[in-house]
Amino acid sequence: MSGEVLINLTPMETRVAVVENGVLQEAFIERARRRGIVGNIYQGRVVRVLPGMQAAFIDIGLERAAFIHAHDIAAPGASSEEQPSIAHLLHEGQSLVVQVTKDPIGSKGARLTTHLSVPSRYLVYMPDSPHNGVSQRIEDETERERLRELVDTAATEQALEVSGGFIVRTAAEGVSLDEMTADMNFLLRLWRKVSERKITAPAPSAIYDDLPLFMRTLRDVMRDDIEKVRIDSRENYVKLVEFAEEFMPNAVNRIEHYAGERPIFDLFSVEDEIQKALARKVQLKSGGYLVIDPTEAMTTIDVNTGGYVGHRNLEETIFKTNLEAATAIARQLRLRNLGGIIIIDFIDMVDPEHQRQVLRMLEKSLERDHAKTKCTGVTELGLVQLTRKRTRESLEQTLCESCPSCQGRGTLKTAESVCYEIFREILREERAYNAETYAVLASQSVVDRLLDEESAAVADLEEFIGKTIRFQVETQYSQEQYDIVLM
Repeated sequence: MSGEVLINLTPMETRVAVVENGVLQEAFIERARRRGIVGNIYQGRVVRVLPGMQAAFIDIGLERAAFIHAHDIAAPGASSEEQPSIAHLLHEGQSLVVQVTKDPIGSKGARLTTHLSVPSRYLVYMPDSPHNGVSQRIEDETERERLRELVDTAATEQALEVSGGFIVRTAAEGVSLDEMTADMNFLLRLWRKVSERKITAPAPSAIYDDLPLFMRTLRDVMRDDIEKVRIDSRENYVKLVEFAEEFMPNAVNRIEHYAGERPIFDLFSVEDEIQKALARKVQLKSGGYLVIDPTEAMTTIDVNTGGYVGHRNLEETIFKTNLEAATAIARQLRLRNLGGIIIIDFIDMVDPEHQRQVLRMLEKSLERDHAKTKCTGVTELGLVQLTRKRTRESLEQTLCESCPSCQGRGTLKTAESVCYEIFREILREERAYNAETYAVLASQSVVDRLLDEESAAVADLEEFIGKTIRFQVETQYSQEQYDIVLM
């Protein structure tokens, strides 16, 4: 597996594409006016406590108040099994140091915790935790034990300063003691600055901002199989190299400034792939297709054979389509950044071995996903349920807004339905106001239908109420919009 990272920077936004084997796998977009705030630490002020929900709203200086649950509040002296009431933990007007765990999404405010942590390339420092740990993604038990010993050794050398615990990140696999110690020193210096600001910062205000997207990408996404990091901004290329020289010297030689004539996102057809990722339907190479429908509660994914008829029998055709769909679904979850509950309706398979292999293919394809995923297997209805941790807006939420015509429903009333609504409304107006004439303002399609297919019904209505009805096209109106003017 070989990969590249493409970084496109403009004054308005930063876009990052992670390409593996020539295919776009992940896209990150950060607008200058709406930067992601996950990982930022704030001095907040409690504005409302909700005992019934065991939660509170915290003002951290954003447009909407952020949300914190009692489980996310460190209670001094309490065990993990004993969770004090939110009313005993917080009160209105109280200052509280919090960290963002989820960006504001849609109408929901940011999600917060008081269990603070700061990340670096190889470690995550948790000042309130006395324990050290190793990422679950590092599966080799010998390497896990070696890394635990490295952390303990590095922490012993810093004994006077270390009061919390560290989590070893996946990127630390194979690092030396010197690299681990340097990372630990960096985090401890950073935490000293944060601690100083905690004392003096007013509420609400920011105490610590995470790195900008292009630097975060180098810190979090960089792996041994990433061969190149191309960035199309000379100024930020210099900053990225300086950052890498200090914290990731092994990555310096892989960073290059892209000065090509073609836009950087035209490489590997990244721009086209982002557009395809906004579509509801995903075509599979075999001729089958996926239909992806995100909703407020969950995302549903339906698998269909489409034009794929296979060469042997129906069961084999279904099995091959589902196998291809499993790989495509894992990619789409990463690319679209779909989170929360995800329900997958694979084509029904009779053979239990086929079900097992499709499920295994899905799990294997999800292993490269940076977001935490959990697959619960096949239900009695033949559905696959999984959850994927949601920390930021999906690609669609970042780039799109709800259609003003259908209000996000995805459908519009037919011109016929709107015509019949207009007839009913005219009858109501006639009974209430008894006007001399009526003028109907509507879209072109509705007026065309009123004057054509519904012309007989219009004549009957005019005869029934004894009034004239006139029609006027309003080009700015959507198909569902209309007004009835009393003359």
